[in-house]
Amino acid sequence: MTPDTQAPPRLLSLDVYRGAVMLLLAFNGLGLASLAADKDSAFLDWLGFHQSHPEWISQFRFVGVAAWDMIQPAFMFIVGVAVPYSFAKRQALGESRAQIFRHGCWRALLLILLGVFLQSTRSGQTNWLFTNVLSQIGLGYGFLLLLAGRSYHTQLLAAAGLLVFTWLIYALYPIGDPAAFADAAKVAPGTLPGFFGHWSIHSNAGAAFDRWFLNLFPRSEPFVSQSGGYHTINFIPATATMILGLVCGQVLRDEAYSPGKKLRLFLIGGAVCLLLGATLGMTTVPVVKRIWTPSWALLSGAYTIWILALFYWAIDVRGWKRWTFPVVIVGMNPLTMFVLGSTLRGWITGQFHIHLPDFLFTKPWGHVVDAALAGLVLWLICLWMYRRKIFIRL
Repeated sequence: MTPDTQAPPRLLSLDVYRGAVMLLLAFNGLGLASLAADKDSAFLDWLGFHQSHPEWISQFRFVGVAAWDMIQPAFMFIVGVAVPYSFAKRQALGESRAQIFRHGCWRALLLILLGVFLQSTRSGQTNWLFTNVLSQIGLGYGFLLLLAGRSYHTQLLAAAGLLVFTWLIYALYPIGDPAAFADAAKVAPGTLPGFFGHWSIHSNAGAAFDRWFLNLFPRSEPFVSQSGGYHTINFIPATATMILGLVCGQVLRDEAYSPGKKLRLFLIGGAVCLLLGATLGMTTVPVVKRIWTPSWALLSGAYTIWILALFYWAIDVRGWKRWTFPVVIVGMNPLTMFVLGSTLRGWITGQFHIHLPDFLFTKPWGHVVDAALAGLVLWLICLWMYRRKIFIRL
């Protein structure tokens, strides 16, 4: 692939996509999950389900997923979409592939350590866990860069290989008893029958790897399990999610395709992922977001591709851009929003409780007020930074 002589322009729809995901996080789903728990309403229960993580199995009604479960796949997918643009920009600046890779590895290391830092903010020591989305991105980012600029065939084969490799890791590991590693009452929803037992919570290959790997790091007491069942090796299939984004980003930059053909490719690609993911989820491997099973990577990949297609069609093809400003200012500072939301949300909420009347925070609507006020403060910080052209990137 011949390097471009000019850096590619920013893709507005990608900034909007990124900003929409970060706003959903910043506003904490408007506290609807907590509201649903306090009010007896079928509609609120439905909203609450979509603002929370299912206990283990992520699939429902054959092809459905919970919207909240889609945040991390969307975030990782967007990273992949952005790589062809950043790669072309650095090539335009005269950097070689080796230089770009070295810079990417440094960035990956910083992301891994920042993820560990965020996992440790409520701990008395460094909490060496690598399941934070930033750590997961960092662990797979170098492999993503190696595929940048390669053929679509090579990229898709690499994604398929990662998913098959992940399936083998879990399928070949002996089925164990989840209760041996955690309170049986807490693991029951994650105990799966038959062959799917290879993907039961706490007793699977990923859990076994963490009981070895995470105990290599200094900690006050031995690591046994993480309550949610998340694992370090999630980054392997999650890298396949980023590769799907990489392919889509490359399609968007490919001048051989018209906008209409790009949209058709996205729609067809999403449909293929959905069919494969749903079929695998019913037959070969359960759909579990918390351990990023191959069926989950494909099922969630379908929705992430379609959301990109929707934003691309509305903003870059149809030109509906006026409404995008409140979202774009967040999409251009996603790392800032993520870190501030992870570290300051509790403090921000506490300040409002001190200085505003108590009736605003009484149940059941107090959850919504908390989420809205904290999200508004975080958005105002991004607005202030945008107006002063302050953009924090690694």
